[in-house]
Amino acid sequence: MNLARRDVMLGAAALSLASSTRVLASEDRPLGYAIVGLGNYGLGRIIPEFANCRHSRLAAVVSGDPAKAAKVAADHKLPKRSIYAYRDFDRIRDNPEVDIVYVCLPNAMHAEFSIRAAQAGKHVLCEKPMAISVAECEAMIAASRKADRQLMIGYRCHFEPYNLEAMRLARSGAAGKIRYVRSEHGFVAGDPEAWRLKRALSGGGSLMDMGIYSLQAARYMTGEEPVAVTARESTDRRDPRFREVEDMIDWTLEFPSGALGSCQSMYSASQNHILLMGEKGRIELEPATGYSGQKLWVGSNGRDRAVTPPPGPAKTQFAGQLDHMAQCAANGRTAIVSGEEGLRDMRIIEAIYRSAREGRTIRLDGRA
Repeated sequence: MNLARRDVMLGAAALSLASSTRVLASEDRPLGYAIVGLGNYGLGRIIPEFANCRHSRLAAVVSGDPAKAAKVAADHKLPKRSIYAYRDFDRIRDNPEVDIVYVCLPNAMHAEFSIRAAQAGKHVLCEKPMAISVAECEAMIAASRKADRQLMIGYRCHFEPYNLEAMRLARSGAAGKIRYVRSEHGFVAGDPEAWRLKRALSGGGSLMDMGIYSLQAARYMTGEEPVAVTARESTDRRDPRFREVEDMIDWTLEFPSGALGSCQSMYSASQNHILLMGEKGRIELEPATGYSGQKLWVGSNGRDRAVTPPPGPAKTQFAGQLDHMAQCAANGRTAIVSGEEGLRDMRIIEAIYRSAREGRTIRLDGRA
């Protein structure tokens, strides 16, 4: 990634949006979020994080389960008018307490509700992966631009202190010239009926889920955009979990500097690891991208020294993400993980699938 060019582009975009996307905010009025989807992540992970936020608060809930929505609203002292069903979600345009909509739904529903939220005049924070195709990502970006609203993707690791320190070390030359990045992410999938294992809802298997972490890490640790990808899939279709989606997929990214990225995602083994190797040494994270418990080392040949980063400005990576979006909406700044960032990942993901399917290297830079 050309960081200088990207910073210039983000700065220009922020200036152009400043006059139109601001919403009234102050220390006394944190911006209001509507959480769309009260599953394990939205209800169990995101909603509790508002207690750690300075600039964000829960203002509404959206669910297909009226009883659950009513209970959550009551637990958080939200009025009944702050409860929405999926079918009447568009009424949210009339709720001035909602500034931002956070889409925490299965992947195949991201585009629909992000677009509807933008059309309702709300800023959007959408979980990763941004959508299930490049075309959907482009439609989401177009809808937010047309509405003069901001679109951010839930790449929480950009707000996690250990990952931020690893990025800083890589950029500062702590490992020397970067030659290789390895990133592996996966867990053991259980219930064959889980939505993640249904293509109609997930858009794909481990690549669309855990592969995002591997791909993001290769990009943010090198600071470059890949120019080519070669991929291979390994899936036992006799396993009832993998009738519709892939299990393991590994891919190699080629970067303009000559560095290589070796990435993997899987649904049949647990792994959470990032390793960068340069001419002077290495930077390693394991576990790397979990909800907590990250560990970071630097060394010449191994884990010579453990590194504890300075604490971030937010209490948790989740609160940092929520507050960053709120501050961007309030101040007209473009999020550091905007819709364009999600689109870049989806273009590479489509190329990974194509490479695995066709058994050949796919160029990402337009060269034959």
